[in-house]
Amino acid sequence: MDIQDAAEHAINTWYTTDGLPEVKTEGAKTWGTFLPAGEPERFKAVCAERGVTYVQGLAQALTLWLDNHPSPSAPLVAQPVVRVLVANQKGGVGKTFLSSGMAQALAEAGHRVLLVDYDPQGHLTAELGFEDLMYEDDVETLMMHMDGSAKGDIRDLLVSLDGERFGERLHLLPASDDAFLRDVALSKVSFSEAALERALEPLEEDYDVIIIDGPPSLGLNMDTALYYVRRRDGELADRSGVITPVWANKASHRAFRLLRSQMDDLCKKGRIHVDYLGLIVNAYDSRRGKLVKANKEQWEKSSSPAVLAVIGDLKEGREAADGEIPLLEYAPESEHAQVMRDLAKELAV
Repeated sequence: MDIQDAAEHAINTWYTTDGLPEVKTEGAKTWGTFLPAGEPERFKAVCAERGVTYVQGLAQALTLWLDNHPSPSAPLVAQPVVRVLVANQKGGVGKTFLSSGMAQALAEAGHRVLLVDYDPQGHLTAELGFEDLMYEDDVETLMMHMDGSAKGDIRDLLVSLDGERFGERLHLLPASDDAFLRDVALSKVSFSEAALERALEPLEEDYDVIIIDGPPSLGLNMDTALYYVRRRDGELADRSGVITPVWANKASHRAFRLLRSQMDDLCKKGRIHVDYLGLIVNAYDSRRGKLVKANKEQWEKSSSPAVLAVIGDLKEGREAADGEIPLLEYAPESEHAQVMRDLAKELAV
């Protein structure tokens, strides 16, 4: 229900209810909404008759309404698996770092998580210690499941990240060396935008969250990933969607505009909706000068999408990647690790 309608319902019920207790309003945040013409005056008159302030009258009305309409303990409709694409065609901004870190934090919190290395360069696969899997011969690949040529079960491609912290809840779908040809291969696939969804659909019931480390390009590769995280029929808003890591520089602003343009074009042509979950300013260091600070502040002024976090240029993330050790295993108490836990809480799991 819209908050305006809820407030109107609340006030109308309040008119017919006597003997309501006083509601504590100290420290409450202010908010506002519209009411039908003439309603504010009527409400104020009734408040005067009852000897209560307007704030107290409104607090009583809303408390009464909330008591009569408690929030459901479960979604009203079954929700699909949460699908998050970490996307920016600009390389080096931290897509892999964020994809891996958020997935680890979610698994640590008890969620079943699948990480999909959708970057042909395979940085995520390598940094988690599975680089050799990218070059195995005579094995099926994600691309084969996308174009329909695979014969086996896609579950056979998955590997588990060991460690008591993740409790066998964190799995990786590695990159493969045929991924560099994905744009060409997808051009020959019917309804190519849905190719990734068709490949991953058998896995969805096994996981609470699927995180995709996006490709560094704006082609069919990106379209398939964007289409996969679109809002599905009956799915809550801002549950699945796109997170974009950026730097505090002009190049990142230009790259973001290009990505946003492709998203908007796909949504318009496909008649779909892709939610933007937020931006993350990565590798920020205020010592780099006034322009860096100004660019960071420009990002923070954005309300849609909003900035979810500003992550400092710290060493732990680089050291974990170089050592091919998951960040939360390498430096679980670090600032980087805590940021990942905070970001994990932002996802509507």
